[in-house]
Amino acid sequence: MKFLIIIPAHNEEKNILFCLESLNNQTFQDFKCVIVNDGSTDKTQEIAEQFVEKNPRFEVFNLKESEYSPGAKVVRTFNKGLERIDFEGFNVVCKFDADIIFPENYLEKVNEIYEKNPKAGMVSGIVKIKKNAFEKDLAFNFSDEKGQWTFENISSKNHVRGPIKSYRKQCFLDMKGLRPVLGWDNIDVMLAKKHGWEVITIKDLWVKHLRPTAYKYKNHKAEKLGEYFYNIGLSLPLMLISSGKSSLKNSSFSEFFITLKSFLKQNHASALSKEEIRYIRNLRWSQIFNKNF
Repeated sequence: MKFLIIIPAHNEEKNILFCLESLNNQTFQDFKCVIVNDGSTDKTQEIAEQFVEKNPRFEVFNLKESEYSPGAKVVRTFNKGLERIDFEGFNVVCKFDADIIFPENYLEKVNEIYEKNPKAGMVSGIVKIKKNAFEKDLAFNFSDEKGQWTFENISSKNHVRGPIKSYRKQCFLDMKGLRPVLGWDNIDVMLAKKHGWEVITIKDLWVKHLRPTAYKYKNHKAEKLGEYFYNIGLSLPLMLISSGKSSLKNSSFSEFFITLKSFLKQNHASALSKEEIRYIRNLRWSQIFNKNF
């Protein structure tokens, strides 16, 4: 199978070279990689351009910086890269973050799943973060004898995480690509399942995440949760149940009311069709009744 990898990047001068070198060193080499530099103000563009000069499977596309929009921005950047490529000859589309280091067998293992399981629509490993300071001289060492890398516990190990998404091309087409809204990386999973595709994580295959996700929205978590519930099409009753569960988990009554207020003030057009919203609502109700949400 042939992979198309698109890497949105903004001010990643400290991390991007590790990411690109880890991809260049893959045992599986049948891929093309497009780095979409989203108006970086540091040396990201310079580093990426120097790298691609020596590595023909890689190319750089430079954009002016897009507006700040959590969740939406990275998808818009990804889509800009996708627009530049005729992906007719590709079998798998990947959206990888620029702050990820991949083990050398990562693409090989993902490819094996796609080859062996024709129903596999989305596949990834899991994401780990460093307990303490990142050691550059051990960047490509995945033995981790001292157990310094730990699972980034912001979602289950069954979830294909945003920084390491891969899609069988037909699955990607079936769900009409990625939606540029906060929550896109859960919407895609639900839409893949809607179209009968399996979502698979390889639990013993892990990547290094150099800039953990959790810090990005921690100061506005409850507010963003309300926006997320709106974006995935939840009804008010579903939103109240989901928000209540989150508030109880975090022992925060204020979170519930902030989330509710945020949900009610959303008025932008939905990125989902009526059919997709209906499917997601039915899926959420099913998860609630099965105590799996």
